[in-house]
Amino acid sequence: MNKPMEKPARPKTLRPSGGYRKLRSFQTATIIYDTTVSFCNRFIDPRSRTVDQMVQAARSGRQNIAEGSRASAVSSQTELRLVNVARASLDELLLDFEDYLRQHNLPLWAKDDPQAHAVREIGKNHRTDPSDPTDPTDAEAYSPWLTSADPAVVANAIICLIHQTNYLLDRQVSGLERQFIKEGGYSERLAAARIAERSSADRSDRTDRTNPACPLCGKPMALRTARKGPQVGSQFWGCSGYPKCKGTKKLDG
Repeated sequence: MNKPMEKPARPKTLRPSGGYRKLRSFQTATIIYDTTVSFCNRFIDPRSRTVDQMVQAARSGRQNIAEGSRASAVSSQTELRLVNVARASLDELLLDFEDYLRQHNLPLWAKDDPQAHAVREIGKNHRTDPSDPTDPTDAEAYSPWLTSADPAVVANAIICLIHQTNYLLDRQVSGLERQFIKEGGYSERLAAARIAERSSADRSDRTDRTNPACPLCGKPMALRTARKGPQVGSQFWGCSGYPKCKGTKKLDG
C-alpha cells in the first residue's frame, strides 16, 4: 500500500505575514464594506457618482488592510503605507456618510448618544467564535442598526464602526512604527541573518584546537576574512567566541 505523499513543510520567513482575517480591524472593515453597498442600494440613487465613490472607499479600506498584512513578510514600509491608505479611505467614507446626514437634514449621533454607546459596546465586548455555530456573527450583532429602515440609524451606526476601525488602525500603525525602530525592516533583518549564518559557519568550519589561543579569553581562534574596512579581503585570526569575545590576532603574529 502506497503511503500518501506528505506536503513539504512551508519554509519559515523572517517576518510573519497574512492572518489578516483574524484582525479585528479587517473584520469590522468587512462589515463596513458590505453595509455600505447595502446602504447605497437602499437609500441613494444608483445613477449618482456618490455610490461609486462610497463603495470604492469602503472596499479600499478593507482590501488595503489585507494587502498590508500580506506584504508584512517582505516590507515593513509597504505594510505601513497600505495600512495608512486603508485609514485614509475610511476617513473619506466617514465624510461621505456625514455629508449624507447633513444634506438630508438627518441627525448625527453625539458621542454620548445611547445608540452610539450601544454600537460601541458591541465592538468592545462581542467576540465571535468560528467553531461555535450558536455564536452570532458580528454582522448579526449589529443587525438592529444596520438593517434598520431608517437611513439615519444605518448611517450613524456605520460612522461608529468607522471610528472604531480607525482607532484600531491607528494602534496598528503605532505598533508597526515601534517594531520598525526596534527591529528594522526586512532588508536589515535579512542582512543580520546572513551575517549570523556566516559567523556560525566560520566558528564551525574553521575552528581548530591547534589554532592559536585568543589573547583575551583563551579560546581557540578561527581563521577569518575581513569583509569591510581598509583590510578587506585579508585574513586574520578571530576568537571562536565571537560575538561575545572580539579578540583578534594578525595571521603572522
